[in-house]
Amino acid sequence: MDQMQAVELLIQSQAEQIRQLTEANAKLSEQLTGMQQRMDKLLAQIAWFTRQFYGRKSEKLSQLDPGQLSLFETIADEEERLAEIEAARATAEKQIEEQAPARKKERSNRKMLEGLPVVEVVLEPEELDLNKYKRIGEERTRTLEFEPGKLYVKELVRPKYALKDNTAPTVDGTPGVIIAPLPLLPIYKGLPGASLLAEILLQKYVYHLPFYRQVQQLGHLGVKIPENTISGWFKPACELLKPLYELLKKECIDTDYLQVDETTLPVINKESHKAKKEYLWMVRAVMKKLVFFYYNDGSRSQQTVGTLLKSFTGYLQSDYKQSYTRISTKSNFINSHSLPFKQMGSISSSAEVKSVKLAKI
Repeated sequence: MDQMQAVELLIQSQAEQIRQLTEANAKLSEQLTGMQQRMDKLLAQIAWFTRQFYGRKSEKLSQLDPGQLSLFETIADEEERLAEIEAARATAEKQIEEQAPARKKERSNRKMLEGLPVVEVVLEPEELDLNKYKRIGEERTRTLEFEPGKLYVKELVRPKYALKDNTAPTVDGTPGVIIAPLPLLPIYKGLPGASLLAEILLQKYVYHLPFYRQVQQLGHLGVKIPENTISGWFKPACELLKPLYELLKKECIDTDYLQVDETTLPVINKESHKAKKEYLWMVRAVMKKLVFFYYNDGSRSQQTVGTLLKSFTGYLQSDYKQSYTRISTKSNFINSHSLPFKQMGSISSSAEVKSVKLAKI
């Protein structure tokens, strides 16, 4: 092939490229023209709707063509009216933008846990056959845990697996996608772990530390948790302990000697925002050395006593209050004023027992 033939081939290839580019340019021009026409049509529709919403109109002439000029308006009046419509439209768009809901904020939990150490726990599905399944992703669940002197994040990582050949039929109910089940959390979809909830209850009931002071302590450990958040965790955490409370109550009542008394307790009334005097009951199984507290809407009535000691059979010691008259015999009642508690241990003989007032219920 000589030089002239090479030049001719080059010219032919360039001509073919030019032809292809010309055809493509023509197609794009047609598409652009069509899109421009569609855009003009949509803009005309928007202008019509704008005039319908913001333009002046009469009930009798509401069905007429909005583009038709009025016999009593000049072109200048029409232009002024259109300018008013455009100004009203711009004002409406601005108001809509201002009132539109802001983009969903990033979850505060993520910011709250920033800077804390993370401990990952990987939970794999049981009886996983890697010859049939491949990993397609994972799910992560975070909880805030407590150790003496520090807080940390426990992150549960659950890999997700799917069949390698998803077109093949499954046998014996083999699932197409498998993942390890999520362990039960103390609070459904809640942030606190069991260790943190246990610490909050311990601080409140053993060390009598109110929530606002616990918030300060947690802040020193690197986490700022609002007081109302901790208060929201408190009720479901107590509900988890209710079975243990009922068991303790049953164990205390199942004895033949109880000491019972009630004490005043100031309770804040949410409506009046004032403290109201209510009552908290203390029940002590002397021989078993067990104690439980009982609260019935702050009541100290006979009905409360009857509900509290409904299943009890034995000797009851308390102050001789009228509430106990329906469940005791006056001649057999231990009166705490006539027999102080410290003297109970000194009663040894049957004669001494006969000399005190006992209540056999």
